Amino acid sequence: MLNKIVLSMSMLRMLSGTIEICAALLMLRLNEVDKALLVNSSLALVGPLILISTTTIGLVGMSDKISYSKMLWIVAGIACLMIGIIKK
Repeated sequence: MLNKIVLSMSMLRMLSGTIEICAALLMLRLNEVDKALLVNSSLALVGPLILISTTTIGLVGMSDKISYSKMLWIVAGIACLMIGIIKK
């Protein structure tokens, strides 16, 4: 039997992959650099949102197994990733 937390995390990742594939197909269909760049830019929002959502679900699932200090380190790491992505 599948763990509900793991199933939720994997479904989010499958959704993310499906969005990425659809975006790639849309870029091919549009066949214009400026429009493809617009589609690609919109993907920059999807990736971090999926990362945060998946990590949050995982942390909620593990909240009874890890200490608050370890959870704080994980959140700090995600914050560093987000800052790095935003500050390009």
